Parts: sequence; structure tokens; C-alpha cells
Amino acid sequence: MRLTGPTDRVAVVCVNGGQGSEVEGTWSATLEWLVRRLAPRFPKLGFAEVRYRIKSWKRIDWCVADARAAIGETAAPRTILLGFSMGGAVAIGAADHPSVEEVVGLAPWIPERLRLEPLIGRRFAVIQGRLDRRLPGLPGVSPGSSRLGYERALALGVEGSYTLIPRAVHGVAFRARWGAPIPLPRAGRWADAVSLELARFQTLAG
Repeated sequence: MRLTGPTDRVAVVCVNGGQGSEVEGTWSATLEWLVRRLAPRFPKLGFAEVRYRIKSWKRIDWCVADARAAIGETAAPRTILLGFSMGGAVAIGAADHPSVEEVVGLAPWIPERLRLEPLIGRRFAVIQGRLDRRLPGLPGVSPGSSRLGYERALALGVEGSYTLIPRAVHGVAFRARWGAPIPLPRAGRWADAVSLELARFQTLAG
């Protein structure tokens, strides 16, 4: 885990996507770019980026455990979980931690077998690229898929919102060969959509 900003009041715990093969975790270019963009806008919020031990949906229980460990390590009294792709499922799995008040899913993977009860009593916001889809050799989560998961949550009485970003694909940034996160088209729209959620939360927090 790496921290940006203070976590004495609110922590935004950021969890990455994954893949089928069991490989060592890496830092997320999407989340890293967003944190760099959002932290200056919200100096009172602390951002915690999580690097899984193994980033694979075959080990999603380990990923959820890593997210829970990060929540505990920040020791923040109030937590927002920000999950990208598979990180959406990871965030949902860890949402029943007592400090968690909201889950924000960026193109969240919400498989039908995933239990959504941890979201009960929390807000669930989905932000989705309209052009996102799974392609040969490339990961993706279609709007139809994330919408089904979102509607399953609503059926449990969960409150939330669903935002489509026009012309946006899967992800906000990619990792350049020299290591820097490079924004994809519409990255600014993703950042603005997340900012709206953080601003709403911060306003309610006083």
C-alpha cells in the first residue's frame, strides 16, 4: 500500500483490476493517474493505493483480504472504496468493513455469482465507459454487464448512481515503457465523475 495525503478523517482505498493468470500484483496506472489528479483537489482526503499479492480473479479472496488489510492499516474512521474493473468486485467484497460508507466502481466487474449483501447500508456509484467491452486479448466490462450488477444492488435496497461516459473505453490510463501513467482519451471525464462522488461525500461529512 502507498499513501497520498492524510487518513485521519477519510481514506479513499483504491483497488486494482486483475486477470485470469496468477501473477504478482502491480500498481494500477488507472488508479495512480487518478490519485495524482484528485489528491490536490481533495487535500483533506487520504488516498491509499493497494498492490495485491496476486492480482487474479482466481485468487479474489486474497485480493479482498488485501483490501481489508489496507482499510485497517489506514485506521481512518470513514472509508470510500474505489475499485477499477476486478477491483469493483474486490471493493464489494470488502464493503462490509465497519468504516466503509461508499463504494465507487470504475467499469466494475460484478459477476453474477458475487454476493452483493456487503453493499447494504452503503452507497454504490458506478462509473462506466460507454464504449467499454471485452475484446480478443484485451480486458473489458460492457455497460450491460455493470448495469446488471448495479440493478442487482438496487434490488437489495442499496442506494447509488450509474454514470456513463461517452466515447470512453476500459480504463483511464496505461503504463508507458518508462513507467509513467499515460491518460487515455476521456480520462478527464473519469476524474471529474469521481470528483463529484468525493465532493458529495465530503459535503455530507461536513
